[in-house]
Parts: sequence; C-alpha cells; structure tokens
Amino acid sequence: MLQIQLDKEIQIPKEVKMVLAVLQSAGHEAFLVGGCVRDLFMGTIPKDYDVTTNATPEQIIALFPKTFYENTYGTVGVVTCGEELDVPCIDETVKVIEVTPYRLEGEYSDNRHPDEVKWSKNIEDDLKRRDFTCNAIAYNPMTGEVIDPHHGQEDITNRIIRAVGAPDARFQEDALRLMRAIRFVSQLDFDIDSVTRESIEKNAELLKNVSRERVREEFVKLIMTNFPMRGIIMMKETGLLEDVVPELERGIGVEQNQAHSYDVWEHNLRTLQHAADKNWPLHVRLSAIFHDISKPETRRFSKESKQYTFYGHDVVGGRVTREIMERLKFSNDLIEKVSMFVRWHMFFSDTEQITISAVRRLITNVGKDNIWDLIDLRICDRVGTGRPKEEPYRLRMYQSLVEQALKDPISLKMLKTDGKRIMDVTQETPGPKIGYVLHALFDEVLEDPLKNTEEYLDTKAQELMKLSIVELKALGEAGKEGMEQKNEEQVKEIRKQFKVK
Repeated sequence: MLQIQLDKEIQIPKEVKMVLAVLQSAGHEAFLVGGCVRDLFMGTIPKDYDVTTNATPEQIIALFPKTFYENTYGTVGVVTCGEELDVPCIDETVKVIEVTPYRLEGEYSDNRHPDEVKWSKNIEDDLKRRDFTCNAIAYNPMTGEVIDPHHGQEDITNRIIRAVGAPDARFQEDALRLMRAIRFVSQLDFDIDSVTRESIEKNAELLKNVSRERVREEFVKLIMTNFPMRGIIMMKETGLLEDVVPELERGIGVEQNQAHSYDVWEHNLRTLQHAADKNWPLHVRLSAIFHDISKPETRRFSKESKQYTFYGHDVVGGRVTREIMERLKFSNDLIEKVSMFVRWHMFFSDTEQITISAVRRLITNVGKDNIWDLIDLRICDRVGTGRPKEEPYRLRMYQSLVEQALKDPISLKMLKTDGKRIMDVTQETPGPKIGYVLHALFDEVLEDPLKNTEEYLDTKAQELMKLSIVELKALGEAGKEGMEQKNEEQVKEIRKQFKVK
C-alpha cells in the first residue's frame, strides 16, 4: 500500500471527510479521485472534491439525509450543508460532494457517452476508465492509502500528461479528451507524452463528433488557464484548432507593419497571453485572441507609405467574432460584449487630436461599465506587438481622458435648485438675474457644501434678488469663475494621476 504526506498547509474540508467517513462506517470503500487528488499531490487547493465508492447509488442515497440523483452515470450529489440541513455553509465549494460508484463502461459509439454503464466492486476497474494518469489516482485521506495502478504520481512528478492505457481507445471513447489533454498542458504547465500526442494528431477528426457546447466549454477552460498561448499553439500543431477556430490560423505568416514584431497569428496569441498574465476576465481574453482576427482579409499594401494597411479590420473583425462565437454557442450577452470590444479596439490613434467629446462618444458606444476593460484590451494589444512597455504616454493619455469623461463636471446641476424653482420662490420673471443668482448660490455651495439644501438656497435666492443688478452680476460672474477654476483643478489632478500633461 502506497502512502503519501500531503502539504501541511492544505486542509481537506471536514465536509469531505464526513462523506468519506459515513460511507466507510457503513462498510463501503470510499476514496477521493480525479482532479482533486492530482491537485493535492501538487500542493494546490482543489476547487472541488469527487468521491468514488463501491456502494451503489441506492446505498449512497440511503446513507445521507439530503441527496439528488438525476443522471444515468451513477453520480449522487450529497448535500453537506445549507438551510435544508440546518447546517451553515462555511465553504460553498463543498456544499455538494459528488459521489460516484466504481464504474465499468461499454462501447462509446458516438465518441461522447458510453453505451452502457455497470457498477463495479473493484477500484482498479474505475481508475482504468479515466482519461489521464494524473487523474487516475485514488486517495483515502483517512488512512493515507493511495491506489495508483497507472503511475500517475510519477507523471505528476515529471509533469507529463499521459493517457490511461491505450491513447486511441481513450480518445475514441470521448473525443473531448483530445482538447482536455491540451487544456491540462496549459493549466498545469505540463508536457504531453509523445505516444499520447501522436494519438491526438491521429484522432483529431473525432472532435467534429462532439457538440459545440462541450467544445466551447473546454475552449473557455483553456483560455482561462495561466498559459493559453501554449495551448492554442498545441491545438494548431495537433490539428484540433482547425475544428474549433480555424479563422485564427489565417493569421499565420501574415506580416504586419513596422510597429509589429510578429505576424498576425503570434500577435493575437501574445495579446491573449498578456491578458492571462494580468488575470483579466474571460471577455477580455476572448477579445484579445479575436481582436485582429480579420487582419488577413483586410490587408493591403500602400505604395505611398510602403507598408501594409488593415483598414476596417476592426469592423470586419467584430462581425467575424460574432460568427465564431455563435458557432460555438456562446451566450448572447458574451457575444455582444466581445464582438463590441473587437469592433472598438482601435479607438483613436493621435493623442494630440483626441477631444473630450470624442472620448464621451466612445464611452456611449461601449458603455461606462466596459470602458476600462477596453483600455485593458488596448494594453494587451500593445504588449502583443513586442513592445514591453505596458502603458506609454499615449495609453496614459487615453486613461486620463476616460477618467475625465466619466467624472461629472462641476456644474450648476449639482445645486439642489434650478432656474424654475428660483422663479417660483422669488416671483422673478425669466432674465439674466436668474443666471446670476444660480452662479452666486453655486459659489457659496463650493465654499460650504452643507449649504446645498433646498431650504437654504430658497432663502438665499430671495435675499440675492433684492440686490441691484450690478451687485448681482458681480457675484454671479465670481461664482462662474470659481466653477471654471474647480473644473480646471479637477482636470489637472487627473492629468497628474496618470502622469500626462
């Protein structure tokens, strides 16, 4: 019996141990299995825990007060906490523990699902049906027992992804494993065993048999890893990318102008990788990998500048991105957001000609909630060209103008009164005096914001109306100058914050 000593910093949740203990106390075998065991061996806290047992689904259900069982593969969800059990949930990741009987599986005629599933009493039967050796280890944390018939621990130590048993059989059982192998490379920073890689190349065509929804889910998981660039390159090399996003391959060898060190293909990948390095969210990463997707079809050579131009690649790219994401069955909301980011990623070019009104129009086009993510995309785009500096003067200027545009200017709108109210309170007819009074009131409120109440402003307006037009005009103009000065100070502070003039 193999035993291991796990990282002392990692504590297996008591809810997980409770499920194991209940099964074992009833006379059943019970082990942690799959990705959680791999993560534990690597010193990483698992995101979830899966349990396997020689108990049948009916026996599992009988042992726990709250379960659900809605599948044909024997997996029982055991609820460990929540209102229904009157047990508070401290850790939501272990609210439901999935418990699955040891399984034997029949043929996979559709390259997706087994035609038949049988329960087994032998843990080795269950482990031999799993995808990769690093995921085919059973571990009993109660005793320290490890069952590892396929030498998964050795492959984890050597950082290798290796199919369990015959690779062709594993991939023909479930063709999504072709992508999963490469996703694990990106996620774990492993390499693929040569025999397993040859099998991926040989069986790449099988991916066409997998639903686009499942392919999308695996593609998203790859994009959200720490090393997505490596995964996308490996998808290309093994022939999988052609089935998922063939449009990306059109950028291979497509040279750009002098501002770029890489062809379109590598530029898109490096832009994505920087988004991953910054741990930015999915919509920014997808926008990064797709942002120049349409440069190949829009490239033209300019005789005047003796450089390539890509006019309209942002507009065309927005449409192509939408087509790709619709084909992969992404949600409508995400399609709208990512295609919009691709469409607008080329905002402005000359900082000397940008006006605050142009920035406001851009914010209107993409929305206040999206503008900073668009700036982040622009940063990724720059780093993806081969220039190491993330935020040069131009980008900092963009950021300062966005910040300025998002801040409401200091204006009469901030007053808890307006011209109509002043006329109602003072019985004054429309005319210049109303404006003078508003600016005079605003000057007082700038000095003491506590005066910005309807009661105070009504009373003060009545007092001001008793002044001569000359006195009132002087007070009003002083107030207007104060407002303009405050706006100038606000802009200077923003410029200072972003280190621009």
